[in-house]
Formats: sequence, C-alpha cells, structure tokens
Amino acid sequence: MDNQRASVDETIPDSGDADAGEMQWFVLKVQSNREKSIRESLIRRIKREGLEEQFGDVIIPTEKVAETKGGKKQVTERKLYPGYIMVNMMLNDETWYLVRDTGGVGEFTGAAGKPIPMHEDEIKRMIGDAEAVDTVPTKVKIDLAPGETVKIKDGSFESFEGIVEAIDEEHGKIVVLVEIFGRSVPTELDYWQVEKV
Repeated sequence: MDNQRASVDETIPDSGDADAGEMQWFVLKVQSNREKSIRESLIRRIKREGLEEQFGDVIIPTEKVAETKGGKKQVTERKLYPGYIMVNMMLNDETWYLVRDTGGVGEFTGAAGKPIPMHEDEIKRMIGDAEAVDTVPTKVKIDLAPGETVKIKDGSFESFEGIVEAIDEEHGKIVVLVEIFGRSVPTELDYWQVEKV
C-alpha cells in the first residue's frame, strides 16, 4: 500500500469530469481488513479539520448474510468490496489532501492517478437506495457449490444422495438432482435439509 504523503506544493490531479463545486461519489482503495478503522479515522479527521460541509457519507458497502451455526440463525454483514470505501465529497485540494493523508488510504480509483467520480447507475448498483437498505432481503450463506454431492437428512427423500444443481441464497433453497428409478429428478429443498457427503 502506498504510504507516501502528498507534498505541500503538489496539487490535485485533474479529475476529468469531476466538478469541484458539487458533491460526488468517489471510491478509495484502502488496506484490506481495515476498512472500518480507516473509515472512522477519516470521519474524525473531517470533523477535526471542520470540513463536514464538503463531505457527505463515508460508506463501506455491505450485505446482510444469514448463517446457521450450532442450530442458531445469525445475521452478519459481509463486505461487498473488500479493500474499498466509498466517499461522497466535493473534490478540491483541501479535501483531496485530507483523504490522501489518512493512514491506510491508498488512492482514489480512476485512470492514471486521476480521481474519477462514479456515475449515478454505478452508485445505485454499489450502495443501492438508502431507503431500500432495510427492505433488501437477507441472503442465506450456503456452504455448497453446484456439482457437490449431498445427503438429504429431512423430508420425503431422507437418506437419498444427490448432486447440487443450483443454489438460491436469497431464499435459502437449493436444487438437488436425486436419482429415482434410474432418472435424475430435480428436487427443491431448504438448505438445512441436506449435508455434504
């Protein structure tokens, strides 16, 4: 990771189509597994320098994932883009220096070192609609892959073995090909009804 600090006489690289007078979303490359502490450090520095009006949200894009451990369902958050943070800010020399001088921040994503703001469709795809965040269904973490052999432990086909054909993490379902009378029959099951062989 690049820990060099911007020199005082250095100016912000030309940001292409970025308009320094308005808030835009930028993606920062940061040290992996330190996204949360880097985000908190950046927010503290923004407040300390009194630049709150030039910054909006600082986000680590995540999704909710449900796992069953020891028979108990746990919902956790998983980073969608490990090693990246999204920042809504006005891009100018002062804000650029503040971000670049924050420990753990590598660089803005862009072309040839030029910070490039994200397009509206990219923002919606990466962070979604803020109002819809809580309505997004929780995904179920299923530790299976298509092609794996599983044993059915519950339901009409209990004790049968089959091959995983498809996985639906959003609904917690899997499709298993079960051989019945010499023919493979696709059977939809809940993820907890099977176990790896």
